[in-house]
Amino acid sequence: MSAPASLRSVLLSPLLRQNPVTLQILGICSALAVTTSMETALTMSGALTVVLVMSAGLISVIRRHIPDSIRLIVQIVIVASLVIVIDQILQAYLFEISQRLSVFVSLITTNCLVLGRTESFSRHNPPLRSMVDALGNGLGYSLALTVIGSIRELFGAGSLLGWQVLPTVDQGGWFTPLNLMLLAPSAFFLLGGLVWAIRSVLPDQAEALEYLSPDDPEASQ
Repeated sequence: MSAPASLRSVLLSPLLRQNPVTLQILGICSALAVTTSMETALTMSGALTVVLVMSAGLISVIRRHIPDSIRLIVQIVIVASLVIVIDQILQAYLFEISQRLSVFVSLITTNCLVLGRTESFSRHNPPLRSMVDALGNGLGYSLALTVIGSIRELFGAGSLLGWQVLPTVDQGGWFTPLNLMLLAPSAFFLLGGLVWAIRSVLPDQAEALEYLSPDDPEASQ
């Protein structure tokens, strides 16, 4: 049996090599919907990371006391309770951003990244290790959303975090905002480009071909 990975590896691996968005293609609904600006992307990232870490810790603590027959129900109840708390905090202190995020904060409850980590990792590992894994996956998710959000806001509005970076034409500048960047399809294409770029640098992440062309020499072997 191989030795368990160190906490450092557990934390850093989801940032690039095991990124939940670009490798496992998890949580992409929010990646497509809330990345029109850096503010919404960072807020969503923070909310999901907090919920992910806290739920991982709680589920790991009680993992030996959860019957298998109701484990998913218990996990969803824990995650949903944390999401309600986070949503109320956002509405109290960041109301405008909360309104812009709309239902997507509430949908963290059913986010496949959160449920996937609690089901596959937190149920089988001690609290510290589970929370480190959750933090790593939350940061990996945040990194993907930040990259996409920064590109969309920069080229869609000429700004970053609300600060004007590229002077737009209506302000007497030279830059014409690309309205397409603020539409959902742009996030889809940017996410696809990000996945392609990472898998070009790290070819081991690319899936094996299911079918080979008849002209491929390997097909005749």
